[in-house]
Amino acid sequence: MRGYARLVLGDVRERVRRPVYLVTLLATVGLGYVAVPAVDSHWTVVDVAGHRGVYDSAYVGTVTALAGALWLTLAGFYVVRNTVARDRETGVGELLAATRLRSPAYLLAKFGGNLTVLVSMLGVLAATAAVMQIARGEAVWVDPVRLLTPYLVLALPLMALTAAAAVVFETAPVLRGGAGNVVWSVAALTLLLGGLSPRAPLGGLGAASVAESFRASLAAQGVDASAGEFSLGLTYVDEPLRAIEWPGWEPSGELMATRLVILAAAVALAVLPALWFDRFDPARGAAGGAPRPRGAAPHTPPGPEDASPDGAGGSATAPPRLEPLPCPTRSPGAWAVFPRLVAGELRMLLGGRSRWWWGGVAAITAAALLLPARSAPMVLLLAWIWPVLVWSGLGTRARLVGLDVLFASYPRAAARFLAEWTAGVAVAALVGAGPLVRMVASGDAAGASAWAAGALFVPGLALALGVVSRVGRPFQAVYPLLWYLVLNGVSPVDFLGAVRADGHLTGPPPLLVAAVALGLLGTAAAVAAARSRPGALRAAAGALRERSSR
Repeated sequence: MRGYARLVLGDVRERVRRPVYLVTLLATVGLGYVAVPAVDSHWTVVDVAGHRGVYDSAYVGTVTALAGALWLTLAGFYVVRNTVARDRETGVGELLAATRLRSPAYLLAKFGGNLTVLVSMLGVLAATAAVMQIARGEAVWVDPVRLLTPYLVLALPLMALTAAAAVVFETAPVLRGGAGNVVWSVAALTLLLGGLSPRAPLGGLGAASVAESFRASLAAQGVDASAGEFSLGLTYVDEPLRAIEWPGWEPSGELMATRLVILAAAVALAVLPALWFDRFDPARGAAGGAPRPRGAAPHTPPGPEDASPDGAGGSATAPPRLEPLPCPTRSPGAWAVFPRLVAGELRMLLGGRSRWWWGGVAAITAAALLLPARSAPMVLLLAWIWPVLVWSGLGTRARLVGLDVLFASYPRAAARFLAEWTAGVAVAALVGAGPLVRMVASGDAAGASAWAAGALFVPGLALALGVVSRVGRPFQAVYPLLWYLVLNGVSPVDFLGAVRADGHLTGPPPLLVAAVALGLLGTAAAVAAARSRPGALRAAAGALRERSSR
């Protein structure tokens, strides 16, 4: 038991030192601020037919717990995953596999570490909620029981499911890479949106029970809430919400039973990978190393006699003399070879793609050309989710393969940086060529302009997130979320013109999308330039400190 606790504690300590934990934690604190807005604010997270509860512990605790459950289920997954992969890369997993630690115990320890990290962020959110309650001044007395009960009943079971899902995704060969990040973005959002329904299995998020309590309180105070809906999520209202006395939410016995079932299911889900977990044995799967084909002779490294020119088994032939290449009198400029840079970046992006991937591109193109012209925007939406794992390599590939230092020595960093982005735009054009041809053939000028803006935006977003974070996970999480919102008709985030009303675009203008794309590209370029000149940054910081001291 002591060894298990040490394993969990070690995982927690390693995770909380990562920048992604700090960033997510700061966003969680910001969520607590947004969930309890000023009394005259037009922005709200929970809206019950234009009403809200007085800012006491019951209401503040319930609202922040629901908002935290949504946020940490989506974002917390990317904070806690990769703990098994880290053990595999560092060799710690092989050391643990050599001990008496069983696979179920190891997986439970990983689950415990994941859950502890997520609960720590919930605790910070609860503390922020208490501070916001006092700051708003409608009810300054903080009741710990009423404040924390929604966290334990509503948010904790979802954190357990998220922690268990991270373990499953890390041990499943198909889901442990970038594909798993994309799958979780869509699956978690679908689960959360479906969990708001009163008919959701196991009570869903529990939001339906909270909404029913609000409606009962409104009816008791003579307010007709039958025409209003329970809205959960950041929304803008025309008029500030009217405050009512809400006695608080009391979970029913049936809901408590379903929460316990979810917790038990999460534990069982975390142990389930023991059926296929390879215990870091290279011979049991390609994740830890490809097994040697049956019947193949073992590879024997060359011995000293093989390397010696005069040894018993060596050759006396001297190595050939290499003549130096003539030095060109004039080297071409960096921008003169820009097309070759773009071609090289494009080969690195698309190199090694399977026949199935290219078959998907061909199928999407054929569908765009054969379906009616009005279907082109939706086909384009399908086309631009297909290369999500290709785009996620922008800004991160050089570091992953250990060539970032070599690339940094290129004499024209701006040309190389722009070439990488241009290659991403070329991928968008290649995959979305069919919908573009259909739009142009049908005279859909608005759709073609939205296509052009989207082709600039998506690689810009991928490059900016890749350069800032140095990993592909943020893009693999953010972009499918945007894509899912567009698929469900959320026009404010429609970056490709898929949401229409009577044939007209309802989303942001294409020029605005293109401007945002260029802004993302500029941000990525500024971050890359700052990292390549740390000495200049230190000098600038010293100059600022000297100026402020005068």
